[in-house]
Amino acid sequence: MLTVEFTIEPFVEGDPGPHVTAAVAAVEAHGIAVDFGPFGSLFSVDTETLPIVIADLLRVAYGNGATFVNVSVSRFDS
Repeated sequence: MLTVEFTIEPFVEGDPGPHVTAAVAAVEAHGIAVDFGPFGSLFSVDTETLPIVIADLLRVAYGNGATFVNVSVSRFDS
């Protein structure tokens, strides 16, 4: 499993806007739980699903007014 952390701008404290909420919903539509945070959000995904989920997140975020999206993907082997 991979951990994906993402932030979407513009950032407005207390009012994430549709560019953020729709992107989170796009990830959740894949049956993936998103840990929504004030400065970044996280989710876990398998390597095969990753490209599809990231593409949906970016498409929906920019389609709803995002000006910048930062995505970081990590794998922590134990």
